Amino acid sequence: MKNYNMITPEGTKDLLFEDCLAHRYVERTLTGVFSSRGFNEVVTPGLEFYDVFDPDFSGIAQEIMYKMSDRHGRLVVMRPDSTIPIARMTATRLQKQRKPIRLYYVQQIYRSNPGLTGRRNEMMQTGIELLGAAGRRADLEVIVTAVEALSKCVPNFRLELGHAGFFRALTAQLPISDDLREDIRSSIESKNYAALNTILDTLEDSRQVDAVRRLPRLFGGEEVFAQAEPLCEDEESSATLAYLHELYQSLVELGLGDRMIVDLGLVQRNDYYTGIIFSAYMENIGDAILLGGRYDKLSEQFGSPMPAVGFAVNVDALAELLLKQGRIQPPKAVDILVHSDSGYEIKALQYASQLAGSGYKCESSVFTTREEALAYARAQGIRRVDFVNGSVETMNGIGEKV
Repeated sequence: MKNYNMITPEGTKDLLFEDCLAHRYVERTLTGVFSSRGFNEVVTPGLEFYDVFDPDFSGIAQEIMYKMSDRHGRLVVMRPDSTIPIARMTATRLQKQRKPIRLYYVQQIYRSNPGLTGRRNEMMQTGIELLGAAGRRADLEVIVTAVEALSKCVPNFRLELGHAGFFRALTAQLPISDDLREDIRSSIESKNYAALNTILDTLEDSRQVDAVRRLPRLFGGEEVFAQAEPLCEDEESSATLAYLHELYQSLVELGLGDRMIVDLGLVQRNDYYTGIIFSAYMENIGDAILLGGRYDKLSEQFGSPMPAVGFAVNVDALAELLLKQGRIQPPKAVDILVHSDSGYEIKALQYASQLAGSGYKCESSVFTTREEALAYARAQGIRRVDFVNGSVETMNGIGEKV
């Protein structure tokens, strides 16, 4: 049997030094914004019962979940999504809490992505969920929080805005099965015009078919609303488009017009989205660095209906980008190496604690002789060595007294 004890599983990686600094910087920066806007941190279990992510309502295919059984034989999965367990937690643990409830999180999700896609199977996410709040004000608050948080890390990104209800309203008028509707959604999401046309060519020509065929091309600025208006033949699609237009104009008024794109072909994988959906992209990063939207029906699955809206940020992608841009400084060098002569080990540890309390980055020597300690200091670039015996003797890293 082949031994795999020297590598990590596919889609995972070890994080070293600057990697960790970059991750902590992104987490600290984003959560600082969330906290300043009144959101409180929660953590959900890394293991959840499979039923929490039932594909019939979650939109998460069972083949991408890591599954196992507990000691009672019940099927559990490694958390593939953060929004759904937070909805579960809110419905069960926070149902008596005054609404709205503002929550944020920083935690891993686990998804078994197809090989050679370059996607992580273990991904760190942070994000917010605003539960128990409906309407334009809540939608605006969440989108503006997303923009503010991303702007603290990366100033140049593109925000795409759409509405899950528009696709549903158009496809509801087509005589197709749920499986075929999902194939259409997938083709629109990937902007695969050839695949979309192949599917639609099997249907009888109609205004509805033509509307769906044009959907992935409906992206751009305010002109998109005028282009989409003739496609609305029912009250639901017209109301959806009008609401999205109103939201867009509000965001333009907030000064976001130069970085925002309307995309009526923005149809997320997760089926629980019911209203606005939005995503953010960076140059040279293929996948979205932020995904979010409104999911007013999700909490019904846990017996406590309430409107909700939120987003998740890919911490891994942001951290890697900051590293490539050279914006993360390497770890601070050690200021002082403290070495004890024989018999003065405890005194040296106490002295090192005093130095650390005074703001120095201080390392205790584990070597036996002064020569070994000095050699280590030279190799590590430590410029000061303090030798502790009955007193303290200070030398520089090359062994000269200071």
